[in-house]
Amino acid sequence: MHRLMVRGVVRGAAASIDSSSRWVLPGPKLLHTARPCLSDAGSNGDRRTQSPETSASSAAAPSTVDSADKNKSNSERERSQPTTAATASTLSDSFGRFHSYLRISLTERCNLRCKYCMPADGVQLTQKQQLLTSAEVLQLASLFVAEGVRKIRLTGGEPTVRKDLTEIVAQLKATNPLLESVGITTNGLMLTRQLVGLQRAGLDALNVSLDTLRAARYEQITRRKGWDRVMAGIDLAIQLGYRPKVNCVLMKGFNEDEICDFVELTRDRNVDVRFIEYMPFTGNRWDTDKMVPYRAMLETIRARYPAFEALPNGPNDTSKAYRVPGYRGQMGFITSMTEHFCGSCNRLRITADGNLKVCLFGNTEVSLRDALRSPGCSEDDLRCLISAAVKRKKKQHAGKGCGTRTRGERGRKLHRQ
Repeated sequence: MHRLMVRGVVRGAAASIDSSSRWVLPGPKLLHTARPCLSDAGSNGDRRTQSPETSASSAAAPSTVDSADKNKSNSERERSQPTTAATASTLSDSFGRFHSYLRISLTERCNLRCKYCMPADGVQLTQKQQLLTSAEVLQLASLFVAEGVRKIRLTGGEPTVRKDLTEIVAQLKATNPLLESVGITTNGLMLTRQLVGLQRAGLDALNVSLDTLRAARYEQITRRKGWDRVMAGIDLAIQLGYRPKVNCVLMKGFNEDEICDFVELTRDRNVDVRFIEYMPFTGNRWDTDKMVPYRAMLETIRARYPAFEALPNGPNDTSKAYRVPGYRGQMGFITSMTEHFCGSCNRLRITADGNLKVCLFGNTEVSLRDALRSPGCSEDDLRCLISAAVKRKKKQHAGKGCGTRTRGERGRKLHRQ
């Protein structure tokens, strides 16, 4: 299982410029070879697993989540880690980082057409049969939870376009008692319709992607109307007891003139506004002219709010927390470019077509979908495949030299922190 084949990822016409590669299982035979990466305890009968049939039939919607639970800090959420050597070996990389946070993309589809993300006509989507089914999502989630994942975030595309999103949340909560938090990242357009049901299903956390507080600019950026609906969704989340995180990608000549407007959003709203450094990669170079660095954001804010103060951060937090004294909400800065947080990274990602990514900035993916659908593939085989991928994770992303992601691809992924 350590010898994983590498091949290029082909995604339709647009894929001709994509040099990313994917590790895949070369065939069913490999699934039955010796598995040196597994410890002696790796195949014991204690591991809790969930088959697609069991997952599909055992859903039970939990009671509405206590609002106090929504306000737990990240460090509290992620404090539990497994203690057995067998479990730690699967999700620990060669640098001692244990990965307790999994993000699962449920779809490639989106109901917006943001200019920095995709063309007006959209992008070519992966064929449905190549995407993970709901049962496969739940099966993989249960496997990762059994190995030590304690926090799952559902992303996209836009996860709220999935008609079974509420059912998926309910089943994740009902079938994984060790799971401490299930969250979603959304553009917020559908929250007023879906959030009450999602809370009843057990949704713990909510991230909303919003790059502007001006209705006209929102329509210009997204090529859609709906800013009022997004703000109504944020307000509903607050009323239901959540502290929603509002993710804002800052770019020069785009929306950096709204920095202080977002700070003011925290005056009377219990929200966590997080500015994300964004540096588009176009052609063969990083476009440094577009990035607003974290230190520049701080200078802009402190020029107007001299008392702007830092807050404590958890050991795995990606955001540097701040607040204006007396304001209900707080601010955060995700400094993925100028001050990376690779040393404490505890995150893994599964794409909508079932590929495991151990690093957001990496170009290599492992196909868990192909393994799941291979005849005779056991859970030990899956654990071995996952473990091999995690142990290949690099010490840090390559910064300005990493990858050849397109501007839209990197924009979509950074937005979904």
